[in-house]
Amino acid sequence: MGAGLVAIAREPIDVRAWEHALDDPRSGAIVAFEGRVRDHSDGRSVAGLSYEVYDALALREGERILAEARARFAITGAALVHRAGDLDIGDCAVWVGAAAAHRDAAFDACRYIIDEVKARLPVWKRERFVDGDAVWVGADGLPGCQAGASLSTMAAAVPDRASGHVSTATDDGR
Repeated sequence: MGAGLVAIAREPIDVRAWEHALDDPRSGAIVAFEGRVRDHSDGRSVAGLSYEVYDALALREGERILAEARARFAITGAALVHRAGDLDIGDCAVWVGAAAAHRDAAFDACRYIIDEVKARLPVWKRERFVDGDAVWVGADGLPGCQAGASLSTMAAAVPDRASGHVSTATDDGR
């Protein structure tokens, strides 16, 4: 498998299918990271999460991340899938995998991919707490990303990688 695989899933992630997509007779190792919804955050009990995703940009940026991993590490394949929508405790929220002839490259690539996904993919997480409260996580400081902001407002706050420009609700980006 020369090219990477990237997807946004609105249904549960089939981890075995994604692992199978990395099968390659040249690979002696497949390393995967599976991020799951946990029942707590900052000392509070979590009931679940909601993810909002700017799909088109997330898919393009995901492909860039996998291309960078292929260029940096001696891997035979890489894949990533991120959930969107409502998730319950224990659900798989993100899955990343890297295959290589040797384990070091697979581990290094997998770590690189998940770190870049967390830093660069336009995915917003809203934690829903047992007490009924809900907050957007990691949106502090982004224009338009305060609690209750709409997806279109949050998406407008994603920097354009080519120019570095960050749009705001009152900015047309010119």
